[in-house]
Amino acid sequence: MAHGGLDRWNSFRTVAFEFSLGGALWDLKGQTGLLADSIFEADIHKQRATLGRFGAPDRRVRFAPDKLVLESAAGKEIQVRDNPRAAFSGHVLETPWDQLDAAFFGGYALWNCVMQPFLYTYPGFATTEIEPWEEDGECWRRLRVIFPNSIVSHTREQISYFGPDGLMRRHDYAVDVLGGATGVHYVGDYSGHDGILMPHWRRVYLRGANNRKISERVSIAIDIGRLAFGSA
Repeated sequence: MAHGGLDRWNSFRTVAFEFSLGGALWDLKGQTGLLADSIFEADIHKQRATLGRFGAPDRRVRFAPDKLVLESAAGKEIQVRDNPRAAFSGHVLETPWDQLDAAFFGGYALWNCVMQPFLYTYPGFATTEIEPWEEDGECWRRLRVIFPNSIVSHTREQISYFGPDGLMRRHDYAVDVLGGATGVHYVGDYSGHDGILMPHWRRVYLRGANNRKISERVSIAIDIGRLAFGSA
């Protein structure tokens, strides 16, 4: 596998990195700057993570699909939300978020992003190669992926694109918690970490009817800094 190989990936248990997350969506949702200088620490094989420096240096959120816990850096509980997905009932693209809405979205989205494409080998995933796609002067292979109900993600059916070098270039999806708004997610700036190639640059745009990005504005911008894996 171009990204470093499944055996190598499975030798790790955790991943941690510094990141900045912003873009037009975060402005629209009233959460500008909330995750502009944060830390993400996650279990690689189970969907759980911690969002550190959550809006302030001394705040963090522990994320799991069924529970969010906002706490101080010392571990003092500030706010808890059970079944955080239910809070998005009736949401559309323009619906404002509170901080825990943002934490749920950021938690599951970052976890999914960082685990790709190794994520597709986890139990319950179904993949099918579909017709290729031409973009940026290259022919990209495409993989249709059906996510299991056990993984919280944007939506169940998603499509990933891989360049001639085997590296992931693009990822398409609809976002259920945004009323079905569609995204075109580009990845790049790959760097090696203990034998695994990880992208440090991510940009998401709305998707047009011709399967091309609507490039007038960046919906989500993610820049990843220092990154390290922890062994199993």
